[in-house]
Amino acid sequence: MRLAAFTFAWALLLIVPPLPAAAGAEVVASIAPVHSLAARVMRGAGDPYLLLPPGASPHDHALRPSDAAALERSALVFWIGPRLEPWLERPLATLAGGARVIRLADTPGLTRLAQRVGAAFEAHDDGTGFAHAEGESDPHLWLDPVNAKLWLGAIAAAVAEADPENRELYLANAEAARAELDALTIEIDARLVPVRGRPFIVFHDAFHYFERRFSIEAVGAVALSDARPPGPARIARIRERIRALDAVCLFREPQFRAALVATVAEGTAIQVGLLDPLGASLRPGPDLYPDLLRGLAEGLANCLG
Repeated sequence: MRLAAFTFAWALLLIVPPLPAAAGAEVVASIAPVHSLAARVMRGAGDPYLLLPPGASPHDHALRPSDAAALERSALVFWIGPRLEPWLERPLATLAGGARVIRLADTPGLTRLAQRVGAAFEAHDDGTGFAHAEGESDPHLWLDPVNAKLWLGAIAAAVAEADPENRELYLANAEAARAELDALTIEIDARLVPVRGRPFIVFHDAFHYFERRFSIEAVGAVALSDARPPGPARIARIRERIRALDAVCLFREPQFRAALVATVAEGTAIQVGLLDPLGASLRPGPDLYPDLLRGLAEGLANCLG
């Protein structure tokens, strides 16, 4: 088994439980959707370790002692990259020196979308029906199942290299998971057909990849960024857009205060729904990723319908 050197103090050794063995590779994943894909690939051989607990923000997180220990003895680490997880850059450099670190945002062939800007996405429409902005790319790549299929291949190849005895299992698991995502994509597409074209507003611009894949477009976002709450002027502007566009739904997220969305909706006829980009209410594991996508489709269909 390939293990990084474990140099923590004896006191920490006594309180931190060992990672589940992955039949020759100890694997760490940053966020629940990535962990779910890795768990699906590794099913039958071991379990990856999840760094970010459900409900926590991937943009600003402090490692727990058990997380630091997991990185210390990891053989493989999967993360999205610094655009989504800036807090993880330093721990990877200082704690995961013996691991192979795979930045999934660099996977060849990914669908990449630019980060949208402003309250009104359609102001930047490129003619395809979807808004684009110049500059940095949107890091919420996992919300496109086609991207997830590429990641399944990348994860399987890396784990198979670290644990060649289970290579065929990992590759077969990845192939089965890709087939499952193909079927799920067809299911979600059919579910959203009746509500396409109905205007809605999201709390922050986390769902662009899902919208693009399934041809259902948000018309704006409440918050300018994940870490920056909207001020009074922006709330007023969003209310104007709700009325001007007769927007059907305003979607909150479990990672942000519900009271803020209620403030935005006050004085309008808009319905409030819930969209969760990370699976905060779902049990981590191989089923989380498909359940996450299915939950987004249901949330949109139920509120918009």
